[in-house]
Amino acid sequence: MSSTNRTVMKAAGFLMAAQMASRVLGFLRESLMAGFFGQSGVTDAYNTAFVLPDLLYWLLVGGVLSAAFIPVFSEYIAKGNEDEGWRVVSSVVNLIFLTLGLLVLLGLFFTPQFIHLVVPGFEPQNSLLAIHLTRILLIQPLFMALSGLTMGVLNSYKIFWPSALGTVLYNACIIFFGTILANPEKPESVSGFAFGVVVGAFVSFAVQIPALRKVGIRYTPVIDLRNRGVRLIGALAIPIILSYSLNQIQVVVNNNFGSQLFPGSITAVWYSYRLFQLPVGIFALAIAVATFPTMTEQASLKRWDDFRQTLSNAVRMVIFITLPISVGMIVLRFPLIRVLFEHGHFVAKDTQTMAIPLFYFSLGISSQAVIQILPRAFYALQDTWTPVILGIISMAINVLAMYLLVGPLAHGGLAFATTIAAFINMILLFYLLRKKMGKMDGKAMFWTSLKTLAASLIMAGVIWLWSGLLTPLLGTRTFGSLLLLISGTVLGALVFAGAAKLLRMEELKQILGLVYRKFGTR
Repeated sequence: MSSTNRTVMKAAGFLMAAQMASRVLGFLRESLMAGFFGQSGVTDAYNTAFVLPDLLYWLLVGGVLSAAFIPVFSEYIAKGNEDEGWRVVSSVVNLIFLTLGLLVLLGLFFTPQFIHLVVPGFEPQNSLLAIHLTRILLIQPLFMALSGLTMGVLNSYKIFWPSALGTVLYNACIIFFGTILANPEKPESVSGFAFGVVVGAFVSFAVQIPALRKVGIRYTPVIDLRNRGVRLIGALAIPIILSYSLNQIQVVVNNNFGSQLFPGSITAVWYSYRLFQLPVGIFALAIAVATFPTMTEQASLKRWDDFRQTLSNAVRMVIFITLPISVGMIVLRFPLIRVLFEHGHFVAKDTQTMAIPLFYFSLGISSQAVIQILPRAFYALQDTWTPVILGIISMAINVLAMYLLVGPLAHGGLAFATTIAAFINMILLFYLLRKKMGKMDGKAMFWTSLKTLAASLIMAGVIWLWSGLLTPLLGTRTFGSLLLLISGTVLGALVFAGAAKLLRMEELKQILGLVYRKFGTR
């Protein structure tokens, strides 16, 4: 493994650890909420309240950050022109905050109309609760914008730990305020979790300030629309903004259908989605974030062979990690849900309800993981239109699939539609990126996928037999489910590692090598 890829993997390893801590806290947060309020209209209202704040953030910050801000600023740094890069940063930050502030004010005023559009099937009390929670959460995008833009600057300098720590503290704040303010007898007390979100967003920004000062912040109160870098960021960001605007149609359609099913269906899909996103967030996103500045630098310096190798290593690694997790989550989904959620007001019936969308989501974990990386390869090449066009196509497929599947599969159809769209998006991204680059080390990626699938299926068979033997002995209560989950996971990991070793998979050697170096053994 080259020194560049070793550096990338070390950064990815740190980000994985931080994401793991953040996701564990995130599931503690979801578990506490499930215990307090179950899987009900109250939790449906809470989850719906994120739609508008998230829309504003991703429209003005998320798209600019992922597709334009980091590549452009990284290029200024790589070419030794930091002063001009900071002028670009200042202009973009000022422009975003002026626009975002105006949209937040408009959002506060038109919240009732937006909620009625998104969830027309809600009962009146749940609609009112969703409106109240949305107005609290609308403060969040302002702090998240500060946090996200600061993260973009630090990532351009290949400094990742402050933003990673910020995500951990973000969830810790939600848990703290949600727990001390929640009262199951008072549905409106769920607003404690919403208040924690706002405080957490502020803390996730504040913790990055020392690192930002260390790199030498050079902010100026200017909006220079004639600057080449500002114009380039605008040109690169426009298609992403369009993509995220259209992408929210999926969220609206999902909530629209969910609001017309049984109470708690939106929550069942949301909790399943959170579990589905766990390996994507811990592993794929960490590798993508760590790889992106390196790919951007390699592209700006036209080191195309290095670029291809970095991309290939990232894709093969996320497939190797996430495919067995996908299979394992399908086999162990019932004990997983029981351990994480089945307590308090979340009962056995809710577990059965949640297991349906989790099955369909789990089928698409690897596809979703790969599409965390492939669009960033296009962004590093300063091509933002191709992923956007493909994203729009997959969005249309998702909406159509929801419409067709919600009837026969109910809330499971909403999850399956997401999996179908992610798989098609991944295939199209691969095809067009190969067409753009000429070659992509596709043979290595194919064999990694095939060998990983074979090892994962062997692992699944062993876990399934183990589960069949142990469940009658341990029962389905929390302690028995925890023993089954832990033993099944350890057994599955050992079987998968053994199968991967027999198949002589390079990815296993890379992971073991990093672990040995980390702990000083050989």
